[in-house]
Amino acid sequence: MRNANILISGASIAGPALAHWLIRYGFTVTVVEKAPALRLGGQAVDFKGETHRTVLARMGILDDVRRLQTGGTDQEIVDANGRTLAIMPGEFTGGDLEITRGDLSRLLYEKTAPSCAYVFGDSITSLTETPTGVHVTFERSSPRTFDLVVGADGIHSAVRRLAFGPESDYVRHLGHYYALVDLDEDFGPAAMMYNEPGRMVAIGGPKAPAFFVFASDRLDYDRYDAGQQKDILARVYAGVGWQVPAVMKAVHRAGDVYLDSISQVRIDRYSKGRVVLLGDSAYGNTLGGFGTGLAVVGAYVLAGELAAAGGDHHAAFAEYERQLRGYAKIAKNGNAGPFLAPATPAGIRLRNWIFKYRFLLALMMKMGDKLATDIELKTY
Repeated sequence: MRNANILISGASIAGPALAHWLIRYGFTVTVVEKAPALRLGGQAVDFKGETHRTVLARMGILDDVRRLQTGGTDQEIVDANGRTLAIMPGEFTGGDLEITRGDLSRLLYEKTAPSCAYVFGDSITSLTETPTGVHVTFERSSPRTFDLVVGADGIHSAVRRLAFGPESDYVRHLGHYYALVDLDEDFGPAAMMYNEPGRMVAIGGPKAPAFFVFASDRLDYDRYDAGQQKDILARVYAGVGWQVPAVMKAVHRAGDVYLDSISQVRIDRYSKGRVVLLGDSAYGNTLGGFGTGLAVVGAYVLAGELAAAGGDHHAAFAEYERQLRGYAKIAKNGNAGPFLAPATPAGIRLRNWIFKYRFLLALMMKMGDKLATDIELKTY
């Protein structure tokens, strides 16, 4: 096997999913993650359709995902007085299988940690390709040379920036931001969502962090500074009704905040030399409900093609690109921001109307399932 020593940047979903397959095929894998430990928080993620279930089954984790699934939760869309305007059913938001992102991340980590090296609290600072490998320097670790490097490090990928160019060349802001905040306060067992034009907040329900979506031009802030992110949320949601004032007090007392843009990656190719991109670093983050499925399917295809090509990265990366380019249009054509946080009262009413008429909802879900299965899986 050529090019058997592989570095993966990112230990969320895409990176460990790829590590799972590469280990199975006999590759030596190192995973580097900027966070000091596995990130176990975050919103629920879901899998849709036969393609996703098939990949999970071939990974040998389908039963584990079913065991850990949340089951999906109906969400009440309420007005300022708490009256229910519509119900967003759990099968709409949760797909066929819903699991918290943290549970899925831990599951993949536990399956792979005994057979590969995880390095937490470190990040890649430079990539220099040579005829026989990639010389990599790190923020903390000593420099090393790997045969191949995979950027599975999200929408703000350091690997993409180092190998392809600045983020501004490839990431397009779609006009909305979202935030996730784990609150200590209990806002009740029912999952509820409230809108005012351009702003949405969702609270309650099992294991769910508070979830915010709001319209905004590009913001300048430190993604690692929780205080700055809390200040942004406080400013955006000032004066909003319903339970939002109490929610914002809870946000102020919360420990961790995750605030990021709803953005789209537009890149002409997923690989450059010995470096290749996987998951959100390549396909973007539009909150359309397909990101996790894309990451897991992409990991299956990338590892399978590397194994099938005997480690020949030129052939493997080209075939990976051919298969995923069309499939990833799920993310390219999506943007959940205007749906979750409509800009006008009329837009909010129209969105709610969809959930009152089951045939429209069924049509949307059928379209989503079709997009999620729009790839012919090889057997490697």
